[in-house]
Amino acid sequence: MIRISGKRSLAQLNPFDVVVSFTLGSVIAYMMLEQVSLAEGAIVLALIIVLQLCFAKFAQRSKTFEKIFNAKQTLLFYKLNFLYDAMRKELVTQQEIMAVIRQPDFSDLSKIFSVIMESNGDLSVTEIPESNVVTSSPSESRPHTLSDP
Repeated sequence: MIRISGKRSLAQLNPFDVVVSFTLGSVIAYMMLEQVSLAEGAIVLALIIVLQLCFAKFAQRSKTFEKIFNAKQTLLFYKLNFLYDAMRKELVTQQEIMAVIRQPDFSDLSKIFSVIMESNGDLSVTEIPESNVVTSSPSESRPHTLSDP
């Protein structure tokens, strides 16, 4: 049944999909413990998967549904500046952002344009193109820089 529901059920999950996954697990547990019949359990599993697909389609077609079921992205780091208000809201620490930036794909901090928390909770790093590398100078006034606590 999970395979029928598509790649969405196997990809990074949003909060709604996590609830659906836990619900599927509970139904399967009830079936294994023989608290519901196999036929009843299969019907409930199919119903949950169909509802998940319907909600996903509604979210795809309606901005209102998308806002309800999918979190929006949050900018956490921008041009050498930590955005502390956004970090507090998303419960992300400076160390977590630095850990993502230190990954092998990113060799020079001055080339990092932004770090974004995606709707599924992943942190994405974007780099500045070679011709536009940002350099920090002491005379520039930056509210939140890498040296801030």
